[in-house]
Amino acid sequence: MGQESFIYSFVARGTMILAEYTEFTGNFPSIAAQCLQKLPSSSNSKFTYNCDHHTFNFLVEDGYAYCVVAKDSLSKQISIAFLERVKADFKKRYGGGKASTAIAKSLNKEFGPVMKEHMKYIVDHAEEIEKLIKVKAQVSEVKSIMLENIDKAIDRGENLTVLTDKTENLRSQAQEYKKQGTQVRRKLWYQNMKIKLVVLGILLLLVLIIWLSVCHGFNCTD
Repeated sequence: MGQESFIYSFVARGTMILAEYTEFTGNFPSIAAQCLQKLPSSSNSKFTYNCDHHTFNFLVEDGYAYCVVAKDSLSKQISIAFLERVKADFKKRYGGGKASTAIAKSLNKEFGPVMKEHMKYIVDHAEEIEKLIKVKAQVSEVKSIMLENIDKAIDRGENLTVLTDKTENLRSQAQEYKKQGTQVRRKLWYQNMKIKLVVLGILLLLVLIIWLSVCHGFNCTD
């Protein structure tokens, strides 16, 4: 991958280009400027547009837009890695000061060569950067899986809570049923005892009647 993979780059405040760099001629600066006009200035995000076998990559953050035009054979991740380096360097040099008051293209002389250096660095270390990007993607994937597992664990925790509540309700109902069963058994026992006492009373009464009848018939006396 040669340095010609990067065609053009700029840094803008809002829609005003403060610094730009290219070693090529063509209409890509005007196309990039048109894309810049369409970017949502209030959001921090990344955008990529494709045109005529080239990609127009944008990194928007805190009111500033960082752009690089590259051949479409160059991966988007490499272009974004370049923009991240440009952004970090630009903020370090001009953040909170000169960048907020600079006029259009007034930083070309200072920052243009810096963008050229970052292009060369990214091209020379493309293989290492791609490996690093893959590692970061794997870490991000593992992190996502872990977060998903945590969410599932939380969901299971909620289900266990619901199950515990249901179990508690069943246990309370079982205790209530046991209490009611005990009361019913006691009631039946009392009713049964009452019947037995009544039957015993009737038997005693019959015995007494028979005894009185026998004694009356035989004139029972001492």
